[in-house]
Amino acid sequence: MVRLLYRIYQLCVALPVMLLLSALTAIVTIIGCTLGRAHFWGYYPAMVWSRLMCYVFLLPVRVEGRHHLEKHHSYVFVANHQGPFDIFLVYGFLGRNFKWMMKKALRRMFLIGKACESAGHIFVDKSGPKAIQQTYRQGREVLRHGTSLVVFPEGARTFTGHMGVFRRGAFQLADELQLTVVPVTIDGSFDVLPRQKGFNFLTWHPLRMVIHEPIPPSGKSPENVKLSMEKSYQAIMQGLPARYQGFVENPDQ
Repeated sequence: MVRLLYRIYQLCVALPVMLLLSALTAIVTIIGCTLGRAHFWGYYPAMVWSRLMCYVFLLPVRVEGRHHLEKHHSYVFVANHQGPFDIFLVYGFLGRNFKWMMKKALRRMFLIGKACESAGHIFVDKSGPKAIQQTYRQGREVLRHGTSLVVFPEGARTFTGHMGVFRRGAFQLADELQLTVVPVTIDGSFDVLPRQKGFNFLTWHPLRMVIHEPIPPSGKSPENVKLSMEKSYQAIMQGLPARYQGFVENPDQ
């Protein structure tokens, strides 16, 4: 009975509110960034929107480890990718102004893609070596200007709730610019909305985000990149519930 009521609430209340707020947030972001102060308008409207999305869908949120972060410090945040609500959890509750490194396909989304472009988020283009290098150049510029970067190193959402392999790009950027990497565990997003084809109702489940101890740079070398990646992977894995620990191959990585 509770599940049925929650589904009715999603269709009649939460979904219409989500669509309206998403459109308004995108429009405000586009206009604000066009007029100036993209650092402000590219982050705060989306931060408020993300919090409201969690509240509208009645999903409780718990954040652990925020004390690890220092003010006015640029970080490369790396997180596991469980589902769509990862975006709301990170955007709404990380508490840092940052830019996303996201799939190029998201640029085609109505309003949302234009808003992300206006906000200065980085679209990952894998169409060739030159496109990949341009993506990294954008990442370097963002980090050099003191803004943090958030990356899902798996590159795709999980099908099972387990973690797949990490790609090296974010860790190479951090190594090149000698920036601190912060592992972030996202838990609960997969339980709310597993990766499936077509429309699917949400399942009520708490969301949890764990900000782990930062991994400072220890020199420039491929070995340091590998070590940072391995430490991040282990930290994120340990933050997951036992049922989602362990590697499971993701077919679309």
